Amino acid sequence: MIAHKKLPNGFEYIEIKNSTTEAKIALQGAHLFHYARVGEEPILWLSEVSDFEYKKAIRGGIPICWPWFGFNEDKSLPQHGFARTSIWQFISSEEVDKQTAALILRMTHNEETLKMWPYKFELELHVIISKRLTIKLKTTNKDEKSFKISQALHTYFGVLDICEVTVKGLDKKPYLDALTWNHEIQTGDVTFNQEVDRVYQEVDGEIVLSDRNREVYIKSRGSSSVVVWNPWIEKTKRMSAMKEDAYKSMLCIETSNAFADARVLKSKESHTLKADIFTKPL
Repeated sequence: MIAHKKLPNGFEYIEIKNSTTEAKIALQGAHLFHYARVGEEPILWLSEVSDFEYKKAIRGGIPICWPWFGFNEDKSLPQHGFARTSIWQFISSEEVDKQTAALILRMTHNEETLKMWPYKFELELHVIISKRLTIKLKTTNKDEKSFKISQALHTYFGVLDICEVTVKGLDKKPYLDALTWNHEIQTGDVTFNQEVDRVYQEVDGEIVLSDRNREVYIKSRGSSSVVVWNPWIEKTKRMSAMKEDAYKSMLCIETSNAFADARVLKSKESHTLKADIFTKPL
């Protein structure tokens, strides 16, 4: 079942339900904010107090950071770009079989985007909802000149207790510590007992988020950088649309083209950023 729904304030989203999974994706930002396998806890974390209002980014799920990751040099422009608060066009949906649904959403340049970023583009999100979640973000340069993008599928994963979580697959990888701006090398698995905000580079294998009762696997394509982020105690208190203890139950592991992994697209060229996400019980 694929249904178009609307909140009382007019906020539109698409709900997908089949024999294996259920998901919800907002037209604002092409933002997948719910994904769960039948009979299991949601894989994606969503803030209990997140706003579902136009022009406000949803806190949780998979925000799309594009065409820049982080802050722009022009601090008057929105953090993480404008794609996550823009209205996308619903292109198509298909119930492939009883276990699988596929959707395509698109946004293109317009008068508002050209004021913030002076390039013509087409951005498509392809989503496959089944036991495995597959997301592909395709950028096509529709301009006559080249442009540079940095981007991320800013995925919030739900966890039982952040203090018991480990992230595997980043051992010996270089990273930028965004808290100190120092360049470091990872030693062993990533664990959490304080704020973590890191951009890993030279990542070429799958990442495994190991929680108390399951492992979540993230396989990326078109990317060699991974962002790992948990705001911890003090920063969570200052963040919008988050309860004070929200840091305990979430962890961001982001498939990205960030910093050194930014991409330059010539006229008519395309680049696809892809993430496959699936779980295995322990």
